[in-house]
Amino acid sequence: MTKTKNLATVALLVALTTVATMIIKIPTPATRGYVNVGDSVIFAAALLFGARVGGLAGGLGSALADVLLGYMHYAPITLMVKGIEGLIVGGLFGWTRRSLLAKSGVMVAMPIVLLGGAWMVFGYFASQVLMYGLGAAVGELIGNTFQALVSAAIGIPMAVALRKAGL
Repeated sequence: MTKTKNLATVALLVALTTVATMIIKIPTPATRGYVNVGDSVIFAAALLFGARVGGLAGGLGSALADVLLGYMHYAPITLMVKGIEGLIVGGLFGWTRRSLLAKSGVMVAMPIVLLGGAWMVFGYFASQVLMYGLGAAVGELIGNTFQALVSAAIGIPMAVALRKAGL
């Protein structure tokens, strides 16, 4: 991929992550955060384009959504947590050298995406313990786990469909 095409791809995926994060936003009062489906774009980007693109789309796109939605206090944490989430998924899936067009590739992608989602749950849990205390952080576990599972259920089929379409 040329540098220009790579930059355009990253920019588009950052924007898509931001929009997907902002479209469905369920506020969580205990920690002044929200549940969203932006991780589905992070997972698809990481599976299709690898660790670097997945990490940039995840970190920058999600942090930008936090800023635009008025959740500035989460933006630095989100940059790190979602960036690493994309790095994990893209790096591990790329390491397997599997194709999303093969059933075995999808079967390998599932636990990798769930691992990325588990990192997101852990990353936010740890930060919320520091920011709000253990009680509030425990209260967020269900919402963050739900977010990871729903995003995995959307992101993997999205990546497969886009790969079949020639992306």
